[in-house]
Amino acid sequence: MGNTTSCCVSSSPKLRRNAHSRLESYRPEAELSREDTGCNLQHISDRENIDDLNMEFNPSDHPRASTIFLSKSQTDVREKRKSLYINHHPPGQLRRKYSSCSTIFLDDSTVSQPNLKYTIKCVALAIYYHIKNRDTDGRMLLDIFDENLHPLSKSEVPPDYDKHDPEQKQIYRFVRTLFSAAQLTAECAIVTLVYLERLLTYAEIDICPANWKRIVLGAILLASKVWDDQAVWNVDYCQILKDITVEDMNELERQFLELLQFNINVPSSVYAKYYFDLRSLAEANNLSFPLEPLSRDRAYKLEAISRLCEDKYKDFRKAAKKRFTLFMRKQQIRCLEEETKKRSRGRKINKNCAIFYYTVLMKGNGSMKKN
Repeated sequence: MGNTTSCCVSSSPKLRRNAHSRLESYRPEAELSREDTGCNLQHISDRENIDDLNMEFNPSDHPRASTIFLSKSQTDVREKRKSLYINHHPPGQLRRKYSSCSTIFLDDSTVSQPNLKYTIKCVALAIYYHIKNRDTDGRMLLDIFDENLHPLSKSEVPPDYDKHDPEQKQIYRFVRTLFSAAQLTAECAIVTLVYLERLLTYAEIDICPANWKRIVLGAILLASKVWDDQAVWNVDYCQILKDITVEDMNELERQFLELLQFNINVPSSVYAKYYFDLRSLAEANNLSFPLEPLSRDRAYKLEAISRLCEDKYKDFRKAAKKRFTLFMRKQQIRCLEEETKKRSRGRKINKNCAIFYYTVLMKGNGSMKKN
């Protein structure tokens, strides 16, 4: 998914590898085969080992693990539904639209092209539940993310800055400002959430009122460089956040990468899981994506896409049939060669080979005669 390089990955100290690391220690061997010498190196996504024991601790790495934000939102969703049921209130003022024979409602958000506005709203809601339902076991607060030590503005930080949880609208405005100014895409928002949860898992920290802005900023900074080929530079973020320095941005990116253990790979299966979990989160919180009636132009486009896919499927079937026919012809030639050798040596013909030769070759001749 995009480039996997960054400008701040060199000359960094080695980080202690914990149980979540996927790198194994080096073991020298006496002799190395051709496969071990690098001739048949696997891609990083092919070297992922899905460990059932560590799956729940690495939801940003494994497609079958449940996302953290969705599990943290379940408590509030159940309480909200219970309160609505007790007070006999409707679940919301939004009326859900259903398709009929004359009208079909569709939204413009897909896994390959998500809706930017509503994706940012869902990501902000996921961050809100992370902060609200964070663990209170006294996890450490890293200095690089502390807004009191590294403020994003010159205005004085209030003394109780770490006591009050931000509202969802405040998180949304902060994320929307960065995405709008840097012209980032909706896919980058999903990757931002993946990196945020990976940071919380690898570094064993929690996102709280004191550090949420700098954690989100670091995740957006890294996601934009990994996803977009023409990434936004660190100095460009200094134009958006006027009071932050380039040195601070560089240090934030460097330590963020170290805490991720330089694991910036996002498999397509993990990306799809986060997309659909965000949709589930939106539906549970009455934040449905906008539905519009299927217009004639869009229907023509969908029909054209379906025809294109159907033509590709037909071409694929023809190519597979051609390969199968070629394979069967090779088997016929092999059986004929074996039969000729055995006859020349005065031996009996193999019964299985004779049956295969008779069934395949005779049927092939029959089909050829019909044609």
